Amino acid sequence: MEINNQIALTVIKWVIVIFVAGIIGQFGKSLTLHILDWWKKRKAKTVKPSKKLSKLEKKRQKAEIKRLKKGK
Repeated sequence: MEINNQIALTVIKWVIVIFVAGIIGQFGKSLTLHILDWWKKRKAKTVKPSKKLSKLEKKRQKAEIKRLKKGK
């Protein structure tokens, strides 16, 4: 009977370890996606129009920067 209890305990421990690893993995993935999204928005805010571009292209870039700042 002692061997069956040890096997059951070992199985339960492994199930718990795998469950916890899955939770950590899911939150890690969500956190990574959140950080990448934040990084893209931050990088988009720092983009400035080039001096060599036409006036129309500069206006288009400024409108794009405003749109990204609003988060749409």
